Amino acid sequence: MGDNEEENNVGVYAIGRRKREMDLKKENEIIIEILEKWADEKGEKTFLFYGEENLKFTFREFNQLANSIGHNLTAMGIEKGDRVSLFLKNPLIIALSMFGIWKTGAVYCPINFNYKGRLLSYQINDTQPKLLITERGLLPIVNDIAGDIPSLKVVVHSPKESDHDYDSNTAKIALNKNHKEYPFKDFMKGDVSNIGTDLRYMDTANIIYTSGTTGPAKGVVESYRWMNNYLFNWRRFFNEEDVIYNDLPLYHVGGAFFNLVRAAWVGCQAALWDRFSSKDFWKRINVSGATSAVLLDVMIPYLMSAEETPDDYKNTLNKVYMQPLPQYHNQVAKRFGFDFVVSGFGQTETGHGHICIINELKEGGTPSDLYKGYSKEEIVEIAKKYNIAIVDGKKKLKKGFMGKPSALFEAAILNENDEECPPGEVGELVFRPKFPYVLHNEYFGKPEATVKSFRNLWFHTGDACEKDEEGYYYFVDRMGGVIRVRGELVSSYQVEDIINSYPKVDVCAALPIPSEIGDEDDIAVFIVPKSGEELQEKEIRDWAKGEMPKFMWPKYIRFIDDLPRTPTSKVEKYKLREKIKEEMEKG
Repeated sequence: MGDNEEENNVGVYAIGRRKREMDLKKENEIIIEILEKWADEKGEKTFLFYGEENLKFTFREFNQLANSIGHNLTAMGIEKGDRVSLFLKNPLIIALSMFGIWKTGAVYCPINFNYKGRLLSYQINDTQPKLLITERGLLPIVNDIAGDIPSLKVVVHSPKESDHDYDSNTAKIALNKNHKEYPFKDFMKGDVSNIGTDLRYMDTANIIYTSGTTGPAKGVVESYRWMNNYLFNWRRFFNEEDVIYNDLPLYHVGGAFFNLVRAAWVGCQAALWDRFSSKDFWKRINVSGATSAVLLDVMIPYLMSAEETPDDYKNTLNKVYMQPLPQYHNQVAKRFGFDFVVSGFGQTETGHGHICIINELKEGGTPSDLYKGYSKEEIVEIAKKYNIAIVDGKKKLKKGFMGKPSALFEAAILNENDEECPPGEVGELVFRPKFPYVLHNEYFGKPEATVKSFRNLWFHTGDACEKDEEGYYYFVDRMGGVIRVRGELVSSYQVEDIINSYPKVDVCAALPIPSEIGDEDDIAVFIVPKSGEELQEKEIRDWAKGEMPKFMWPKYIRFIDDLPRTPTSKVEKYKLREKIKEEMEKG
């Protein structure tokens, strides 16, 4: 590269950085105010379609319901900065509650609805919420931990008999008397005016829990600007014609913010369903007219395993985010007519750290009579305008491809001494924000963990990655004890902590084993029984079903006399992993 070319590139980068800074400063970063703007400007346009009940809410209707919830929360004493926990399955109730919480300036604190027992009580005790919102069908689980958590005000959503999630077995269950129950339906009534809470971009919006690797799960404290960061690049490619499909749970950042909040930010429609269904996926896309979806790991082989037809490409999806990116992404795009596939790196702490647009189909793709949103040419121009990497879908990409860093960050690959690794060398992915409050603020109530993760002025992601000579980054593996199972990040510490509590277990070790389907993992557990005790696999499986959610259940359970350890007593999990792999190879 010549000196003039290098100077020109630096100049372009500097201009681009100033533009991004201007964009960040001039944009409204408070999602509540953005929703209210759309409610005023195009109140009759549909904002949310809830597919399970075939319900539609305009921007005005949704905003008014969120206002009612906000005013009722205020009447209960909820103030700016208070934490409100949600333990819910129904995404419509979660969506309304989430925006209602933000209306008051309170903090959205969702809980995985699969949790039970010590996992659930730990998160409630750690968050210390002023209020809990749940639903009738989950009261048995809440009642089971009533003695392990402080007395709470609990708002309970009760489905009607005509609702799809009505359960006659739990319809008459009452909340434990340790807590005070309030009906959610009353929160949907009352004052519908905007509350007008004074909110700034640095104020805390959410606490989202991520898996702990060597200890209990940590609450990630996120500001309103963090949400702006998470959506900053990807939302550029959407306009009011788009429809964003979501079947991801709203206790994760992907469903709640990457999809639902993105639709509210852009001013387009969001289409919600309770969960993914390979059988009904294309029916839902057809009913909603969705232009965008997120496909996580096993969702892709499930869809690809269906019998192929010549009309598979005749659907409205034209922009699809795949995580992790499968190496056969172009094959998927060709079959289903996806014009663009997006890859990247997303994390609860960092938001959207990397992004790349893959131009999959220069010809064909979504039929013109079904295509909505920005044109292909406009999307390419937007990517160039914001210096977002765009690559040809026919180009063979190395496994783990994540694209290039977001313009809001500096990124690097560091070794164990926090020295930068040369291209091609695997190290830990780290980030440094270019603007204040772009990254998460802290781990809630865990200052030591916060300081450790931000050591040497870099945020350490805990992910092993590498980058090439062109500046593209690639995911290699997870560092520490995080296992990705069915779209969930599972802490090996949590699995071990629960199984170790079984009376006959002395100690155990949990570790990831490559899944037979997709690019994620299954869980293997090696158990050392207590002296004199006999353990059967069925005994552990039956007990685990009552103590942990399904995605945490180990696929492989093995009993062992002792765990292999290093001279410093660290468990050598790689030796245990090899044992399972040998079994799998022998069949």
